[in-house]
Amino acid sequence: MNSKKIIINTLTYATLIVFTLIALYPIINVFTISIRPGNKLLSTSLAIIPDNWSLQQYADLFVKKPFLLWIWNSTIVSFTVTFTGVVLASTAGYALSRFQFIGKQTSMLGLLTTQMFPATMLLLPMYVMLIKLQLINSYLGIIIIYSATALPFCIWQMKGYYDTIPYSLEESATIDGCNKWQAFYMIILPLAAPALVITALFSFMTAWSEYIVAAQVLQDTSLYTLPIGLKSFESNMSTEWGLYAAASLVVSIPVVILFIVLSKWLVSGLTLGSVKG
Repeated sequence: MNSKKIIINTLTYATLIVFTLIALYPIINVFTISIRPGNKLLSTSLAIIPDNWSLQQYADLFVKKPFLLWIWNSTIVSFTVTFTGVVLASTAGYALSRFQFIGKQTSMLGLLTTQMFPATMLLLPMYVMLIKLQLINSYLGIIIIYSATALPFCIWQMKGYYDTIPYSLEESATIDGCNKWQAFYMIILPLAAPALVITALFSFMTAWSEYIVAAQVLQDTSLYTLPIGLKSFESNMSTEWGLYAAASLVVSIPVVILFIVLSKWLVSGLTLGSVKG
């Protein structure tokens, strides 16, 4: 029995190690390119740390390129979209979960239908709307598109999580003297923290790494976000692969940190939020 358990554990850990190496290989490869001299994409050497390696690409990224400006622009847009997504999804999801009103089923069906279409399909009508609202080449315009893209999933996520919270908790709070709003933000909202984390993370990722919409809406170079800025390293005749690789690693750091910090809420938020719909 013990030998069988040892074999199973060995196979399990071996499988995990193999898939971990598969996941780490692209990251290691990008890191190697970022420190490889001569702006080379490919090399005959298999060494992770190449000969004559240098951190010059990272220095050039912050000194010779407006990389810090791109980070600042992306941070403004991403955190605004995150805040908007959390506020609107938490309240709209609660309304769909707890209240009965005319058009509720139609609204839920509309949200579900909207999720079926990628943002690229909605780009043309949204672009026309932004032109009429004179929001082209502005942060507000791109924030509106990102928020509209992220909200359907976030609202459904929050609605599903609220459904798992017993209504008796709100009834008890009402008996203790709370009104509907107090019961919501004092009792229900703290219990929905895992779902709020998922909503915040999804909203942040929607804005942080999106390129196609940003490339169409933002035309002023001073407004460029990180994806558009990184695309400027590529031209018809050549590509600055070293800078591209260095920037790619730096851009991924905030996302990795967020996942690590919020990891304890992620599993419960995703599983409980999908119990009821």
